[in-house]
Amino acid sequence: MMEQIIEKRRLASPATTPQALAWDSRNKRLWMGSRDLRRIYAIDPENGTVLKQQDAPGIPWAAVVLNGELRLTIGEGADDDRYIYRYTSEAGFSKMFACPDFTGSYLSFDGKNLYMSQWYKKRILKFDDQGNLMGEIDVRAEICGHAFANGSLYVLRGQEQPDEDWRIARLNPGEEKPEIKDIANVPFACRSLTFDGELFWSNYRAKDTIISFAVPN
Repeated sequence: MMEQIIEKRRLASPATTPQALAWDSRNKRLWMGSRDLRRIYAIDPENGTVLKQQDAPGIPWAAVVLNGELRLTIGEGADDDRYIYRYTSEAGFSKMFACPDFTGSYLSFDGKNLYMSQWYKKRILKFDDQGNLMGEIDVRAEICGHAFANGSLYVLRGQEQPDEDWRIARLNPGEEKPEIKDIANVPFACRSLTFDGELFWSNYRAKDTIISFAVPN
C-alpha cells in the first residue's frame, strides 16, 4: 500500500476557492489566485496575512514565479478560453500567448522553460517564452498541479470523477520517454503544486485551505 504525503501545516485561505498557487523565492511569499473572486494575493506563508492583492483579467487557474515575475494561466470570456499572462507588481498584467486549443491549466518552470498541463488531454507541454511548443510529456492521468524540485518534476495526477483520487508522482523531464513513478497518495482534493525549497504546497480548494507537505523518502 502506498504511503501518504506527510502534512506539515495548514493555512486558512484569505479568499474563497484558492486555485492558483506559486512560491516566490525572492520575496519568500506565496501567490494565490481565487477562482471565484478572480483576484490574486501575495501571502505571508508564516501566518497567512495578505501582503498584496490585485484583480485579475479573468479566472487565475494557475501561476508560477520565474525570474521575479509571475506567469499565470487566465481563463477569459464565456468559453473560459485560456491564455498565458505575465504579471509584475510594477506593470500589472500583460497577455503573452494563447494556450493550444485555448485549453491549459497548471504551470511549472525549470529555470529556463515554462511547462503547462492540459487536464483532459493528460499531458504537460513545454514552451519557450514566446509560446513556441518545444516538447510534450504524456502523464496518462488527469493533472491538477506540477512543480520542479531538486532536479525532478513532481506531478499531482489522478482523477476528479467520480471521486477525487490523487497521487504525487516524480519524473525526469530530460528523458526521451520519462518514467513516471507514483510516490505518495494525496488524501485531499488538491489543486496546484509549488515547492518552497523544503516543502510542497497545494490548495484544498473545497475547504478554502492551503496545505504544506513533504513526501516520503
